[in-house]
Amino acid sequence: MKQVKVERLNDLFREEISYILFSEIKDDDIKYVTITDVEVTNDLSFAKVYYTLRNKEFLDSTQKALNRASSFIRGKLSERVEVRHTPELKFIFDESLEYGEKIEAILKEIKEEDE
Repeated sequence: MKQVKVERLNDLFREEISYILFSEIKDDDIKYVTITDVEVTNDLSFAKVYYTLRNKEFLDSTQKALNRASSFIRGKLSERVEVRHTPELKFIFDESLEYGEKIEAILKEIKEEDE
């Protein structure tokens, strides 16, 4: 039962953080961030927030801006989501999309060689 609650919170936090970034943060460094996943620990003390960017050249400035805005986002999250303890947020760049694209390109290349 506990796992189901954590999975629901993961989805809810992903939606709410995305909304907060889109509507309430005015920092241009965070403008093109897309939240891909959230993983909350079972005790709700920490949450890993995975994100991607359209342009990776701004990765460093975006990471710094997200770290600066972390407490603001956490505060807004606590207003929107009713939990006893709002977890600390740790923003992590999600490389899985890039990895998937690389695998897709390799598969396409193999297919072209076979034809």
